[in-house]
Amino acid sequence: MADSAEEKQRRIVEARLKLRERFFEKMKQSPAQSDEKPQGAGPANRHGMPKLPIGQHETEKWPVLDLGVKPEVAQDTWKLTIDGAVEEPVELDFAQLLKLPQVEEQSDFHCVTAWSLMDSTWSGVQFSTLAALARPRDDARFVMTYAYDGYTTNLPLEEALKDDVLVVYARNREPLSREHGGPVRMITPQLYAWKGAKWLKRIEFMKEDRQGFWEVRGYSNSAHPWRDDRYS
Repeated sequence: MADSAEEKQRRIVEARLKLRERFFEKMKQSPAQSDEKPQGAGPANRHGMPKLPIGQHETEKWPVLDLGVKPEVAQDTWKLTIDGAVEEPVELDFAQLLKLPQVEEQSDFHCVTAWSLMDSTWSGVQFSTLAALARPRDDARFVMTYAYDGYTTNLPLEEALKDDVLVVYARNREPLSREHGGPVRMITPQLYAWKGAKWLKRIEFMKEDRQGFWEVRGYSNSAHPWRDDRYS
């Protein structure tokens, strides 16, 4: 007998929690979780860091930044491939993404160009849920994300598996616009926003680190806002 939808979701959640447990100590030791002298201003944020990282100013508008290409990707043609150092490569369409455990999370968005968009509500799927589907091998330590416009960016798994790293399709309960990476993009609230690819197309798990588009052009490989960690 085939598993029910509820049983499939329960197994995904269990696999996600086991995967996060493997990297939990590294997550706790990351700068956004453990920095004793974070640089910034304002009351503590959700993780105990100053609300506004050093060098940032708050904005109410959401500026548009990209490589000069805004691909047109419809929901009904969007696909996400998850592969690399995994036990079970996965390909998802938008309808399948919506069948996974869904979350709605409030977080901040810090751009390396010195603006911060605060307290957005994002709808989507935790990155760790997608990772659980593909089951990264024991030697997987990093991830590269790819966009439909050719953009790439890399992350260590201890950053990617944090609970607020999401693959999202809506902000403030409105579908993501094409300009902001719709139909689906990734967000990385504890790092500068370039670490979250717009128009997400592929997630590759890796044994060794490789730099993405901006990283090879002099941007920081680690990208921690509360350390003013903008450039290498």
